[in-house]
Amino acid sequence: MVKLSVIVPFRNVRPYAPDALRSLQVNSADFEKGEIEFVLVDDSSTDGTSDLLDRAEKEIPHAVVVRRGRQGGVAAARNSGLDAARGEFLTFLDGDDWAAPGHYRRLLAAAESLGCDFVRTDHVSCTGRRRTLVRAPHGLRGTVLDPRDAILPAHRTTSVDYAYAWAGVYHRRLLESGVLRFDDGLHTAEDRPWIWRLHREASSFAVVGLTGVFYRRGVADSLTRIGDERQLDFIRAYDLLVEETSRDRDAAALLPKAVRTYCAVVHHHLTGDRFEPRLTRTLRARCAEALRRLPDDLVREALDSMDAGRSARLRRLRRRPVLSPGPRAEPTAPGTAAAASTTAATSGEDAR
Repeated sequence: MVKLSVIVPFRNVRPYAPDALRSLQVNSADFEKGEIEFVLVDDSSTDGTSDLLDRAEKEIPHAVVVRRGRQGGVAAARNSGLDAARGEFLTFLDGDDWAAPGHYRRLLAAAESLGCDFVRTDHVSCTGRRRTLVRAPHGLRGTVLDPRDAILPAHRTTSVDYAYAWAGVYHRRLLESGVLRFDDGLHTAEDRPWIWRLHREASSFAVVGLTGVFYRRGVADSLTRIGDERQLDFIRAYDLLVEETSRDRDAAALLPKAVRTYCAVVHHHLTGDRFEPRLTRTLRARCAEALRRLPDDLVREALDSMDAGRSARLRRLRRRPVLSPGPRAEPTAPGTAAAASTTAATSGEDAR
């Protein structure tokens, strides 16, 4: 069996894909034939990315291209990669990011030595020429732990707020049990219900101090910089997160965290300037509806724990009259790597 599968979705990232592909080629030299595979998923690119992947399949050892006939977004593209992957361990990379030399050999060594369901890593955030180390929000390193213990407390950034799928490696048993798959149809925040599911349903995990993934911020066509209706998928993603958590055996303990995070992310989107003016009313209406759907006592508890400014804004929104949000805007076709970037806009500090 292949030891490690690296799943890389691409969608219209022609200017950035060469960096990702070169990093895979460099990493391939650390492995014998049959030890690693690079599953390159072309999510129906139209900008020349497909030509780069055709060439990569011939030039990069252990590379195979999966071609999607219909564009489906990052969640669907990752699932196509999971369907094709043969590895005992699986990890991800996005088509506009890159990996350091030797990263996948070190990542596999950590996974094999710890023997747990999944391992999470740090990463490097890249904005232009600036590089910033981003640490996974769990202090104990190199020790196998219960993933549930890393969800709480509700008022602090925890492991479920660090939702980057590519910042880690996952044992195949998670794929076979269905835990590792993403929710098709989500164009943004697809990592959120996924990371919560991982921490609720896996049996063991660990955090290690590897920093081999370089995450590119500020991509021009990123969903964090395009304010169309694709952004509103975060509401569906968090509705799913809350619904699944409400059925968990520890729902009473975990739901306050889920609801507080949802409220914080709603505020983050309301105060950003990425939305086109015609969508602002739709955003506010749907966010108000979302807040009213949540358990009243948990929303009050969450808002009481926030600073006065955020709390007041969300209370006003929750009380606003129910109005028609106006005509529904037609979304533009989302890009796979762009959709993945949105996760960053709703993680970490913004989700507290």
